[in-house]
Amino acid sequence: MMKLDIQMFAVPFHKVSKTRKRMRRSHNAMEIPGMVKCPSCGEMIKAHRICPKCGSYKGKTVINVKEAE
Repeated sequence: MMKLDIQMFAVPFHKVSKTRKRMRRSHNAMEIPGMVKCPSCGEMIKAHRICPKCGSYKGKTVINVKEAE
């Protein structure tokens, strides 16, 4: 007899409905990053990061940024 090299896979008993499938995937959506207003210059920046416009963090100047004008 010829031996077949076949793997047996798990097969679901029932079809998964569109609603159940979409409920499972509801947490996979992209989220917008948390944006806050810089207390020094008012620029919208990501939270807990140095402002690229004025170089301040939590109201204190951390780096000197030269404005290109």
